[in-house]
Amino acid sequence: MAFFGLRKWPTPIVKPLWPFMVASGVTFYLISSAQTSGVRSAQWRNDPRNPYAAELAKEAIH
Repeated sequence: MAFFGLRKWPTPIVKPLWPFMVASGVTFYLISSAQTSGVRSAQWRNDPRNPYAAELAKEAIH
């Protein structure tokens, strides 16, 4: 069945791109965990430029 004159072709999309999708997920996880550990480090914990300073101060009280 043609949809707007376009035919259905069995073009593989996911099969050749799965390594890139997995690598993107792994990269996102590693960068996120590195950023979180950097923000929570002792060096930057009390820095006023840290956007999570107030949140970390509340955690330190408990």
